[in-house]
Amino acid sequence: MHDAAFAADPKQLYDRLRAQAPAGPVELAPGVDATLVVGHQMALRVLQNSTLFARDARRWKALNEGLVGLDSPVLPMMAYRPNCLFTDGAVHLRLRKAVTDSLAQLNITRIRRDVEPIADYLIDRFSERGRADLLNDYAKLLPLLLFNKLFGCPADIGDTLTSSMSAIFDGKDALRANEELTACLMELIALKRRQPGDDVTTWLIQHPAGLTDEELNHQLVMLMGAGVEPERNLIGNALLRLISPSAGGRQAGMLIEEALDHVLWHQTPIANYATHYPVQDVDLGGVIAEANTPVVISFAAANSDPALADAHHGHGKGAHLAWGAGPHACPAKDPARVIATTAIERLLNALPDITLAVHEHELQWRPGPFHRALVTLPVAFTPTPATRMAAALHSRTAPVEAPPAAAAAPVEPARQPSAKKGFWSTFLDLFRV
Repeated sequence: MHDAAFAADPKQLYDRLRAQAPAGPVELAPGVDATLVVGHQMALRVLQNSTLFARDARRWKALNEGLVGLDSPVLPMMAYRPNCLFTDGAVHLRLRKAVTDSLAQLNITRIRRDVEPIADYLIDRFSERGRADLLNDYAKLLPLLLFNKLFGCPADIGDTLTSSMSAIFDGKDALRANEELTACLMELIALKRRQPGDDVTTWLIQHPAGLTDEELNHQLVMLMGAGVEPERNLIGNALLRLISPSAGGRQAGMLIEEALDHVLWHQTPIANYATHYPVQDVDLGGVIAEANTPVVISFAAANSDPALADAHHGHGKGAHLAWGAGPHACPAKDPARVIATTAIERLLNALPDITLAVHEHELQWRPGPFHRALVTLPVAFTPTPATRMAAALHSRTAPVEAPPAAAAAPVEPARQPSAKKGFWSTFLDLFRV
């Protein structure tokens, strides 16, 4: 599941496994074996049974025995962290409640208000060129910058957060990037303990669960990891659906919501994940998954299960597993849809004649066992002036809730100013003129 052939056509593997059983053996990375669940009912069985199928990766037998190298490319996505994804029982309930209660304080109006200026800022960066890579110039950066806003990051911390998370996702010096990420989040937590704000970081700190700094750090990393990579793939894959000549897209009157539903069914942004570890040997429809070995859920394969033919045909929102199921189901599916819808609306309204700049068959999918992600999404359009941010600033009676200068002041002098400002500090500067 780690080569270019799988990235180009994952359905071949899913169908081959499904022809034998609702689950089967796969290789996630060189030397990393797992059982992949491809049947919808079997996926639900695993996802909903936390007693038999644990999420705590400290159970991983091969890793504990030294059979999986610490440099394995899948380890950052699979190794234990003390967050909602990798815990069970009372610990999971405590951490998840802190996260869900904090996310519940975000409403649709606030999310749209936060997304729109970020979208305008990014569009202004390429609108005069008449061409762009919508994946790397837009879909990738928008959720990164949005999380800076939601976390209440001042300029310097936000720049480091953006660059380090981007490096981790791209596999560029991931060890150094992870160290930088940890350091900047600990700095953010210390800042918010001194100076609380109207942001997710503060809400997590103030939650009755009483999270430690280490727990806070890991929940923030989890929120970014669960929000950035899936969101960019949801936005990118939906944009492809809307502008693709073969799909009809906007020319056939397709709505953004319809494009998003199509992606969640057919190009599931996180295609294979939710790693479980059976507490004992278990029969998965004729395939034995040994105790403490990885059992990975293929949300993409479950969505294409022929047993779901009727729901699949009608794109029933309640049937697909793109958001997971059971006690670890995604708690932010509604905000995720609002973010994607707003980002796509803003782009298509600004650049209404946008088209693919290459033939669709030339597009490539990024190799990797977990995601369904384009490498690039090159487009062309009529060049337009980069005046959206200025217009947005003039039209607002009050500035977007950028972190105030007073909140950033205790932190910023401790850092040496960089020779080149990052995306987040440049964005904030627009609200300080």
